[in-house]
Amino acid sequence: MSLTDQREYTRPEKDELYDLLSNHRRRYVIHFCKQSDEPLTLSDLAERVAAREQDKSVAELTSAERKRVYTSLQQTHLDRLADAGMIEYDGNQIELTDGAAALDVYLDVVPEGSISWGAYYLGVSLLSALVLAGVWVGFVPTETVPEIGWAAMILAVFLVSSIAQVIQNRRYRLGGREEPP
Repeated sequence: MSLTDQREYTRPEKDELYDLLSNHRRRYVIHFCKQSDEPLTLSDLAERVAAREQDKSVAELTSAERKRVYTSLQQTHLDRLADAGMIEYDGNQIELTDGAAALDVYLDVVPEGSISWGAYYLGVSLLSALVLAGVWVGFVPTETVPEIGWAAMILAVFLVSSIAQVIQNRRYRLGGREEPP
């Protein structure tokens, strides 16, 4: 029986999820567990988190850096994640539960220097409305591009934008790439 089968999942409240995700160590735990196909040991997880925090390789870590993260995970963070139903651990092995998938919706990571997808789509929608209004009142020429052509271009912009959003969301999801976002 896997660790996830031992606990019945009840979905935490939104505020609790935001509180869980407010700490970078808990986000790193989720990230590294998502990357692993099998349960991680506490030692391995502490090394990965410490290496990420110190911007070093695992081999370059000092024992004090490892121990500080190990103790913090053991005494605080893993209990919080387990109580929220995000992980299961038996004192040494840690793995995500099915409940951890619920966190993805709260992790819309916007890369530095970017705008949110909501703001982007608002801008594209306003521009599209202006173009269609221009076609309707005759301001935008329809001799070279027919009305249906303008509508098809707008549809193509939304299609390409949606594909780009799906790709970016997968790239910046916890566990979706080598380094946590």
